[in-house]
Amino acid sequence: MLIDIQNVRRAYTMGANQVVALQDVSLQIEHGEFVSIMGPSGSGKSTLMHILGCLDRPSAGRYVLDDIGVETMPDLDLSRLRNRKVGFVFQSFNLIPQLSIIENVELPLVYAGVLREERHRRAQEMLAAVGLAQRAEHRSTELSGGECQRAAIARALVNAPPLVLADEPTGNLDSRTGLEIMKIFERLHAGGTTIVTVTHDPEVAKWSERIIRMRDGLVESDTGARAQIPRQAAASGWREEA
Repeated sequence: MLIDIQNVRRAYTMGANQVVALQDVSLQIEHGEFVSIMGPSGSGKSTLMHILGCLDRPSAGRYVLDDIGVETMPDLDLSRLRNRKVGFVFQSFNLIPQLSIIENVELPLVYAGVLREERHRRAQEMLAAVGLAQRAEHRSTELSGGECQRAAIARALVNAPPLVLADEPTGNLDSRTGLEIMKIFERLHAGGTTIVTVTHDPEVAKWSERIIRMRDGLVESDTGARAQIPRQAAASGWREEA
């Protein structure tokens, strides 16, 4: 079991009021699953992603990531765990414009204390894997949106984390570029990486094997996205354009 969340609650204090973003959420995700978390704005899906990625802590309940209990872990240990176990891909790419693409990809290795020569080699390998070997010394302002997202995927994978969290990974892309990005995720999944996407887009969710729907801070449903449909034949508007 990679992810085990039991009775998780997350509440925020806003002035004199308390806002409950998650209430009594329990779910498990196995190694190698491809999962989409869906729901309307305010449903709690982004809060859940932040907890899964160790960017936030539950107010109550238990979270075990890869057999490690994290909800009471000290901040420094939590940061180290996040660096080792989780890769993030965001809608806005979150690349540092002052750095070259290869320097952006190297950042998780810098935080992990990897020596310069080794992190440069690993970053080059990841950029080659996403088709950006020739763009390594460029900056994000010189790349297209699709190239920026591929660079963000390379950065997410460079530490070989068991879990990749993607928040609206195609949200800023046209449909054809979105198709290219989702094909990368599908190849990662085929190689054994656990993928969890947070999305409002049903075309993105169709790539996953399982859809968790959130509403009002609760898990409304948890179903397989491709029940009785072969993986390579799953319907998708993007696939029809390919």
